[in-house]
This record gives sequence, structure tokens and C-alpha cells, in this order.
Amino acid sequence: MTEPPQPYDVIVVGGGVNGAGVARDAAGRGARVLLLEANDLAEGTSSKSTKLIHGGLRYLEHYEFGLVREALKERETLWRIAPHIIRPMRFVLPYRDGLRPRWLLRLGLFLYDHIGGRRKLPATRSVDLRRHAAGAPLQPHYVHGFEYSDGWVDDARLVLLNARDAADRGARVRTRTRAEMLRCEEGQWVVEAADDQGHHYRFTGRSVVNAAGPAVLDLLKRADAEPDHQMRLVRGSHIVVRRLFDHDYAYFFQLPDGRIFFAIPYEQDFTLIGTTDVDHDGPANEAQASDAEIAYLCEGASLYFRAPVTPADVVWTYSGVRPLVEEGSERPEAATRGYRIDLDLAEGAPLLTIYGGKITSYRHVAEEAVDALARHVPALTGKHWTAKAALPGGDFPITGATALAAEYRLAHPFLSAATAQRIARAYGTEARRWLGDAGDWNALGGEIAHGLSVAEVRWMTEQEWARTAEDILWRRSKLGLLFSDEEKARLMAVLRELR
Repeated sequence: MTEPPQPYDVIVVGGGVNGAGVARDAAGRGARVLLLEANDLAEGTSSKSTKLIHGGLRYLEHYEFGLVREALKERETLWRIAPHIIRPMRFVLPYRDGLRPRWLLRLGLFLYDHIGGRRKLPATRSVDLRRHAAGAPLQPHYVHGFEYSDGWVDDARLVLLNARDAADRGARVRTRTRAEMLRCEEGQWVVEAADDQGHHYRFTGRSVVNAAGPAVLDLLKRADAEPDHQMRLVRGSHIVVRRLFDHDYAYFFQLPDGRIFFAIPYEQDFTLIGTTDVDHDGPANEAQASDAEIAYLCEGASLYFRAPVTPADVVWTYSGVRPLVEEGSERPEAATRGYRIDLDLAEGAPLLTIYGGKITSYRHVAEEAVDALARHVPALTGKHWTAKAALPGGDFPITGATALAAEYRLAHPFLSAATAQRIARAYGTEARRWLGDAGDWNALGGEIAHGLSVAEVRWMTEQEWARTAEDILWRRSKLGLLFSDEEKARLMAVLRELR
């Protein structure tokens, strides 16, 4: 059991998007920060979203205007600081007779355009689906629709890059280290922790941030603290199928039961469809899409696309458990996506708990949380800074990702166009650090499969806390959609050699 020579200013428990965002913000304001994550970064809810940076158009129906406005204001901020992993996307909303009237859709989109300070993103427009590219894959009776703007994000890498930036600014990041017990002693927190190798640790800190997501109430129990809110765990399941259309538009679909879902271009060769909203019982890390959820998404997609979508077409599913603040909503989809931040001064040592929230608002949530801590943690002396500082690799113009991919292809002609694009969109300018002046795959240690080199894997293990093939294939990249069992075995052999 070890203990650092001096206490941390902030101990953050939870390596999802909120926890990584708080660690980054606090480290940049001068605090000595420790981030503890029981598993891999973004292994839970934060890698299992619908991959959207959006205001949440449907939340306007539930009168959550403040939530939508705040998220809309964040869209262009996040795009500006992370143009490699975040990009604008145009969505097409087909009008379906008998559901929400056209005037209501247009009014909602008008509000969506104007309440969030949109500057760079194009405005909404009406479209004739008989002439629009997005109309071709749809059934012919969909004639009218609307085209509007939101954003796409590589959610797991958003978490990772926030943790990377925190570490670059002095934070200590420990993955696979579980906070088992928290208690106050003489005005500071003591955190007893254990890693997956059986080693035990004792950390001390002037404050603790509970950013444990679905486990937020469980962590409060370990701290012997009472929750200020109850949580509702809602499972959102997604399916991935082979690409259903040849254009780059995404779809926002309405269903007869009043719910909505998306169909989004995904990883060049696939289409992502989701999400469901189902109350979840049991451990969050065991969430899986049920047969009923898969059938529901397939049936919903088949109401719109000319070619039916069936469960046999599904190549992958994933499910995330959203920790929502319980406010008594009858239906899971109506439960608030808002967040609550509560500060408990237990014996003078702050315990800050983040309840709920959505990925688009994470930076603002982190800023508000650190502001609250700053009144009690003297080391937090810096001003707001995260809205202007690029995340690692994001120091290029918002429209420059295509040019960056072209640069990598020109400098390294052995890279395919698809691989150069993947690298640019994952690492931005930081890929230069591990690509170097390589003129062939051998200079990168060899290609394992599908454009993944030994040099890239080394970067993931040394700079991005990757340890397993799953970390690499499903969170640092989505190459798991392409890797065969034999190729995965080759990757695992490389990992063993790098240890």
C-alpha cells in the first residue's frame, strides 16, 4: 500500500467524459489532480452514445429549452477545439403523414437554429426528397422533409483526449484502479483503491469529484454519503449494419409511437441506427441490446428505407446505460438529460457529485464543477480556459481534416486513402509524432491489418493507456468491425511483445 508524499488537490473518480473533462479543466487551472477509473477510459456509457454533438431536437417537446440552448452553444465550441474527432453533419428529417405536423417540425427547427448561437453551421432548409440525394434510399411516399445541422463525434476518443490533455498538464491518470472506500480524516479525503493486478493504494486529497456515471450512487455509499438525487438508469441500444446509402447525410426519423431515432453514416462502410430508451436493471457493464430492441430498430428503419433492414443484417450492437436524474417521468425517453452538480462539505473536505448530463455538455459541466470546487480548493486559481484550448491533435482549422489526411497520404504514399483519413480523424496533427518520416510499413514496425501498424499500437499503449485488444479495436479505433479472429490474434501477439 502506497501513499503520495502530499495530497492531491482534486481526486476525480470516474474516467468517462465528465470525469476526464473535470480532470482536464482542474489540471489546467493549477491543481494537482488524480483521475481514477475502475476499467478503461470511456469503457462505459461514454463510448456507447449515438456519437452526436447535438442540442437534442426532441427535448424541445419536453420544454427543456435551457438544456437544448446550452448544448447548442457547445456544438461549435467543441468543433473548434477538436476538429479531428468532431465534424459537422447535415441531418434529413422526412415528414411522415399522421405524426408531428409540418408546421410544428418547422417551428422546432426554427428554434433549434436560433436559440443556441449558431455561427458556422448552415441553417435549416426545406427539401424535396424526390430531388434530394437523401431521398433516393427512402420509400417513394416520403416527399417532403427538412435538412438541418448538428455534429458527429468519436465519443471514446473525446474522453481519451481530455484525459491526455489533463496528463500533459500534470494530472496523474490511473486506469483499471477502483476506488473501494472513501473517508474523511482530519479535513481531507482518504481514498483506498486497488488495481486489477491486486495492488492496493492509499491516496489523499483535498477534494473528491464523484463522476462515476451509472455508479454515482454506489460511490456515494462507499463514501458513506447520502445522495441528493435519485437516478434512473436507461439503456440505449444501437445496431450497426452495412452501409445503407451512398451519401454523407444522416437521418432523423419519427416513429408511430412518438419516439425518434437516427440512421448515421458510420466508419466509412457502415450505418449506425439508434437509439432505444429502456429502463435498465442490473449492472451497467452488462448492458446488451435485447432481441426486442434489435427488432424495434430494424422495423423502424424498414418503415423508411426502400430496402428492409432485418436482424440478420446487423453486424454489431452496443448498449450504454445513461444515468438520468429521476424526476418521475412515465416514459424513459421523457426523462431529463439535464445534469445536477451538488457539493457536500463533509468535515470541511469537498465532495462534489455530478448527476446525469449528456456528452455534448460535458465541457460546460466540467467548468461549472471546477468553479464550485475553486471556492474551497486554493490551488484552483486559474480562469476559464477549456473553450479555447485545442485538445491534443486539434490545433488546425475546423475545415482542415481533409487537407490533413491528404498531407499524410502525400508524405506516406503506402497509406490507403481510407487509412490516411482514419488516422487524420483520430489523431489530428499528433499522428506526425508516430508516423515520423516512414516510407513504408516496415518503418512503422509492420502492418497488423487494415492499416493498423505496430507504431500506432505502441502509441496507443504508451500515450493512450491502451492495454487490451478491445481497448484498441473498439475504443481507440472502431477497427473491430473489420478485424477477423486471426487478425485479432496477431494484434494480441504484438501487445504481448510491447509489454
